[in-house]
Amino acid sequence: MVQVEGRSFSWTTAVYWTVVTMSTLGEGEVVFLSDLGRVFTLIVLITGILLILVLLPFTFIRFFYAPWLKAQLRLRAPRQLPSSVRGHVIITNYDEIAAGLIERLQPEGIPYVVLEPDVEVAARLYDQGVSVVTGEFDSLETYEKLRLEQARLVLANREDTTNTNITLTVREASGSVPIVGLAEDEDSIDILDLSGCTHVLPLKIRLGEYLGDRASAGVLNVDLIGELSGLQIAEFSARNTPLVQTTVRETKMRKEFGINIIGLWHRGELLPAFPTTVITDEMMVVIVGEPDKLSAFDAKLETVSDTGGPVLVIGGGKVGRAAIRELKRKGVRVHVLERDPATATRLQNVADLVHCGDANDRDALRMAGLDEVRQVLLTSHDDAANIYLSVYCRRLKPTLRVISRISRDRNLGAIRRAGADFMLSYSSLGADAVMSFIEGHNPVILGAGIELFSLELPASLGGKTLAQTEIASRTGLSVVAVQHDGKLVTNLRSSMRLETGSQLFVFGDVRQRREFYETFG
Repeated sequence: MVQVEGRSFSWTTAVYWTVVTMSTLGEGEVVFLSDLGRVFTLIVLITGILLILVLLPFTFIRFFYAPWLKAQLRLRAPRQLPSSVRGHVIITNYDEIAAGLIERLQPEGIPYVVLEPDVEVAARLYDQGVSVVTGEFDSLETYEKLRLEQARLVLANREDTTNTNITLTVREASGSVPIVGLAEDEDSIDILDLSGCTHVLPLKIRLGEYLGDRASAGVLNVDLIGELSGLQIAEFSARNTPLVQTTVRETKMRKEFGINIIGLWHRGELLPAFPTTVITDEMMVVIVGEPDKLSAFDAKLETVSDTGGPVLVIGGGKVGRAAIRELKRKGVRVHVLERDPATATRLQNVADLVHCGDANDRDALRMAGLDEVRQVLLTSHDDAANIYLSVYCRRLKPTLRVISRISRDRNLGAIRRAGADFMLSYSSLGADAVMSFIEGHNPVILGAGIELFSLELPASLGGKTLAQTEIASRTGLSVVAVQHDGKLVTNLRSSMRLETGSQLFVFGDVRQRREFYETFG
């Protein structure tokens, strides 16, 4: 370059020119006059721009800012609970079930803490407003910092092997605190039980059993859903019964049998049973009453019951197998459509008909008996597949009753719009089941996120009539029974006066439950 320009420069000048050019400062004292010199200047200038805009920021972030930020995150993650916290629930994994459980705990004023071994994950949860403590699952010191002896319950909701380790460590620290362990595999149930779990919850098996119960409803008359404080909840199909095209008031079920209609399932939505609501052929009727009264009604309904035919189960995984077993236990014929040949072979001795094929194939559905069945049960863990199959099966056979599993609550609206008549959420079922253990009763699951539970009558409602409380209109909750001084009243009237200290038995979802507390205290 010196020869081209016909000038010579010192090393100091060369370094000075390079720095001011690459940094785009460009003082202008040293410039090249030839075209080749200017091309060289452009190359140096572009290199400088790339260095300043890319390499230097990357180096700074990679080697200085990121380590500093990571250190700050580690410092933000809490290491222990305050000593004043007691009656709390310890959750060992922040997942969909934990999020749903936390949503149910907060209106009840029950504290919780999530145990997270990864410091950075714990810090992010802390920033999101989640009560979290970082620590190792197998450390006694961790559970001391979690105030284990003052805890209400420990939820072990990781994989089966980790849950076993958690249970053994908790039992070493405390022999009295209740532990609820989730079991993925059926073989893990006994292992967790022997490890010291108070309650073992094989959630996928329970989900399959619940789905099987819903698929058999209407096939075997009145189907029992659950029981709470001596109060039984059941449902049956209105199809081929004298109730079709009558209003809830005209059924006279309260007068003749002493039982109440509390809701009506229609296209995946639980409708309130207003006196003027008309019962249609497609509806599932939800009723509540004492055991002897439900038995009397069941005997009456038996003379008009519809046998229903077989149920088609799509998917033979853990949930599907549990549903098949439940249906067979009730004497229902079962057809299965399974894509995996090995799984289909294992199901040959369980179901009445097994076809190996893809549910997206119309011919495979026909071979599995779609034309013969009146109900189809979707058990895949893939929500998108279940939503697609709901639409597809509904199009192929509009009269089909579609029952579906859903893994994530956020897809409930989509599966309902797709045409499913009934759906159960894996995460909601887990959260509701754990909440039932905390409250000390068996879970009563009416549907996705809808359950029957008891509430203490707030002081603001004492002395008011049921109509004056406006509970249904202001919160959406439906009161199905009232208990006072050990006496359970199911024959409710709008003029009934509520006494302070009473227990209300209501059904609804988490949002309605939270709104009840916010409205009435």
